[in-house]
Formats: sequence, structure tokens, C-alpha cells
Amino acid sequence: METRRGPAALLPLLPLLLLLGASGFLQSYAVEVDVKDASNVTCLYAQWMMKFLIKYETNSSDYKNASLDLPSTVTHDGSVCGNDTQAALLAVQFGGGHSWSVNFTETNETYQADFIVFTYNTNDAAVFPDAKRKGLVTVVVKDSMHPIQLNNVFVCHHTTSVEAENVTQFVWNITMQPFVQNGTIGKTETRCHADTPTAAPTVVPTAANVTTTSTTTSSPAPTTAPKPVENPVTGNYSLKSGNKTCLLATVGLQLNVSQDKPLLININPKTTSTDGTCGNTSATLKLNDGNSTLIDFTFIVNASASVRKFYLKEVNVTLLNHLNGSVILNADNNNFSKWDAFLGNSYMCRKEQTLEINEDLQVHTFNLWVQPFLVKENKFAIAQECSLDDDTILIPIVVGAALAGLIVIIVIAYIIGRRKSYAGYQTL
Repeated sequence: METRRGPAALLPLLPLLLLLGASGFLQSYAVEVDVKDASNVTCLYAQWMMKFLIKYETNSSDYKNASLDLPSTVTHDGSVCGNDTQAALLAVQFGGGHSWSVNFTETNETYQADFIVFTYNTNDAAVFPDAKRKGLVTVVVKDSMHPIQLNNVFVCHHTTSVEAENVTQFVWNITMQPFVQNGTIGKTETRCHADTPTAAPTVVPTAANVTTTSTTTSSPAPTTAPKPVENPVTGNYSLKSGNKTCLLATVGLQLNVSQDKPLLININPKTTSTDGTCGNTSATLKLNDGNSTLIDFTFIVNASASVRKFYLKEVNVTLLNHLNGSVILNADNNNFSKWDAFLGNSYMCRKEQTLEINEDLQVHTFNLWVQPFLVKENKFAIAQECSLDDDTILIPIVVGAALAGLIVIIVIAYIIGRRKSYAGYQTL
């Protein structure tokens, strides 16, 4: 069995919906595994790139996100060739006790992946600092790969993600074939549905016994209309000063990016960590969705001594390339005067609101409830609701409109009556 690895060239910018973080923005590597049988003939070949995003609990009972890459040093013990009665197994081990494997079965002249097993070690302090739970954690997921014709090479350059048990696995640039016949990699590619039929390979196999594959593809998937983006999931966020909660926020967040083309991005609370600062007159809530989307909300208390109120002053949003950490977009607006409430109260607005950051970016909020100051007993204080939520204002509006209409009708009737009366007393 031979393995070759090398730094992969950066991919073109992937869709911003793939908000994958990279702790310290570690470089990703293309990993190549060439499994050989007892006769030193290739029986399983694979080359791919992969990242993991893991949410874990710390000793302070907070949750943080860890990003794990395939590093430049990977072992592949336990990989098995497989046959028509035994499953093939592709297994790699890396870092401080982490491992990943996928098994393949052969049925009726086809093969397919069955289960993916990922084991991470929270004793790896470099990846999981201050982890509360120590030891190995294993996640098993069913693979959704469709059956592939034997002796065809499965190719998928599109990024695929699988989420289970606080772990999201990202895999892309896959070139893979188990059950290789006679030691020769197949010359026909079967592409995943996400790839376009003419997509050029991003990572080219370099094993000496791997022949150049043709661009023959399977039948393209039928074109479907894009699905509308649903409203974001509402997340609960908080900050602590010592052992006391000093800021509470509940909100669903959606970004509207129009830098190149319109794109809606929902912030996922499950993969979002919180940070920030609390003070007597200013507070900042920092949200980090996997180290690819950073959103800062800054609140201040007004300077008036008679009526003390807080309000949202500034919002800063940074979008990063999840592969190398470069800044895609940075937008800031420090001239807001929104979400105001009396100091000691909270602010609530269940309806959708829009924060105009700049011409390229908007932030939409849903089910907002926030209190950045004077939080007591870890609970929201009395809420001051936005006018959008106050349905009671419709009553005076309706009554007023009805009265106005009635007055108009009376005036018109009076004018008509006056005209008729005047006409009846004309001189003969």
C-alpha cells in the first residue's frame, strides 16, 4: 500500500452557504491512498480532500467549535481490498488519535459506500482546548452514495457535507474506485449529481499505475428550480462576566449578500460560538459561525441622565474563505440607532427586521429578543416590543379610517342636500 500527499491548490471560491470554519485556518491537503493486494497490485484507489467541524462542550459548560483537517502526515492502517463476499475498507488515521473510514460493498456488478465512521479524540488539546469530555468519540453515518458500475471511477469535485451528532464532515475533490480489476484504474468516470457534466478535475491522480481518465460522464441530473431559502433557525446566545450572565440574545440571522450575485445565508446556531465583552455603557456580542462568518453587534447606553436607554449602535460582518482564511467581504455600519429600550428592560421584535450594513450586505433578523445590560438571574427583563409586533395599533387605525370615511359620507350628503334645497326656492 502506498500513500502520496501534497498541498492542494486552492479551489475556486465555494458557495458561501458552505460556512466551514478552519481553526487557525489550517491548510487542507489532498490525500491519495493506493491499496495493494498480496500480489502488490492496486485493488482500491482513492484521492480526496476533507475537513471536520466539531462542536464540543468546555469545562465552563459553554460550547466551542473545533475545525479538524487532514494534515500532511496520514497513516492508512486497516484498509482492506475487499471482494464480492467481503466489504472493502478505506481507513486513515491522523493527528492526535483521530481516524476516518468508509466501507464499500459489491452487489450485482455495482459498488457503493455503506457507512462512514469518524472517531475524534478530545484529548488532543491543540484541537479541543478545555474539553469537558475526554477520550475518543465515534460518529457513524449512513452514506448516501448511489450504486456505481464496477470498474468505473467515482468522481465528485463538489463539496458534500454530512452532519450528525455535533459533527459536520466536508468532503470534496473525490476520485475513488474500490474493487479495482486487474490492478488498473477504470477509464470511465461516474460523476456525482452535483458536478456539471463538463467540470474539469481539480485534483489529478498522480499514482504511477493510474491511467488518465476520460471525461465521459453519466447522464446529467435533471435541472431543478432552486429551492427558496427558508427563514433561519432561532439561536440562543449569551455572554458571562465571571459567573454571572451579562448579555442575553435570542435571534434568527440571515445574511443577504449581493457583492457578486444575490445570495441568502442562514446562520446555523448549532455551529455558532459566542464571544464578546460586557460593560456598564457598552457591550459587544461576537458570533462566529464556524470561523467563516463573523458578526459583531455593539450596544451602547445613551448619555442622557434623565432617560437611560440602550440601543444597537454598530454591526460588523466579515465573510472569510473557509479554505485559506482570506477576507471575502467586510462590512461595517456604526451609525445605527435601533433596538432601543429602557435600561434594565429588554427589546423584542418577532417580525423580520432588516439592518442595512452597506450596499453589498444586509442582515435580516427574526424572533429577536435581546438584553445587553443589567441581566438578572439569567432571565430576560420586561420586553419593550417593536411597533411591527404591536397589533393593538391596528384598532385605532381602523376606527380612525372608519370615522374618516363616515365624515366624508356626511359631508357629501350635506352638499347634495344643500344643492337640492337651494334649487327648490328659485324665483319664477
